[in-house]
Amino acid sequence: MVYYKTEAEIEIMRQSALLVSKTLTEVAKIIKPGITTLSLDKMIGEFIRDNGAVPSFLNYHGYPFNSCISVNDVVVHGFPNEKELKEGDIVSVDVGVYKNSFHGDHAYTFILGDPGEAIVQLVRVTKESLYKGIEKAVAGNRVGDISNAIQEHTEKKYKYGVVRELVGHGLGRSMHEDPQVPNYGKRGSGPVMKEGLVLAIEPMINMGTKDVFTEDDGWTVRTEDGKPSVHFEHDVCIRKGKADILSDYKPIEEAEKANPNLKSDYY
Repeated sequence: MVYYKTEAEIEIMRQSALLVSKTLTEVAKIIKPGITTLSLDKMIGEFIRDNGAVPSFLNYHGYPFNSCISVNDVVVHGFPNEKELKEGDIVSVDVGVYKNSFHGDHAYTFILGDPGEAIVQLVRVTKESLYKGIEKAVAGNRVGDISNAIQEHTEKKYKYGVVRELVGHGLGRSMHEDPQVPNYGKRGSGPVMKEGLVLAIEPMINMGTKDVFTEDDGWTVRTEDGKPSVHFEHDVCIRKGKADILSDYKPIEEAEKANPNLKSDYY
């Protein structure tokens, strides 16, 4: 079932989304080679609770961590662990918060050092594709218009693999609501979008094959060919004429530029 939000509910959701943005900004300040993803996850959980919210992901269908931290060929749902990050890693950090009865949920991929132009391009193009999709997230368009814009920019133009098994989604009192928002599809297909619909739009783009598999832990999704994958995600409210992005990458990007361990000159 599709739930449309009132203006008051949208503003509450904006606060949840912005808390995710603030959390990812804290990650951008400290992430570096030598740090463990488990220590990042601990900081994320503490920061969310210190700001009067709870981590949406913790115990969601049994998920055991505050965040999903996916490194290199891990597409999504990576388990934080004690392995130290290293120069050249790409690290997707996906965070959800639950505050005042509504969820915020988005993700950002960080580049540690310089992994080479091919991987940097993958990160840049995936981020671009997110905004290509958001441009279509307006009242009167269909969900397939978002999907097609992402696919056209990544798969058709750059021959990257667009993951089929994992999709964006509606967002609200539940972390996953209707409709699903695939990153591939035909223009003019899918449900018509109306004002008040809030979506988590999240391209998951692989350098090589689109095919993925899930590890025995039941969560960690990796590319079949072991090549890198990139994940960006924004929370977006459907409006007339232009989408209303509830989350905010600007403070994340500012912290990214200030961190000498991160590559930030690619976009």
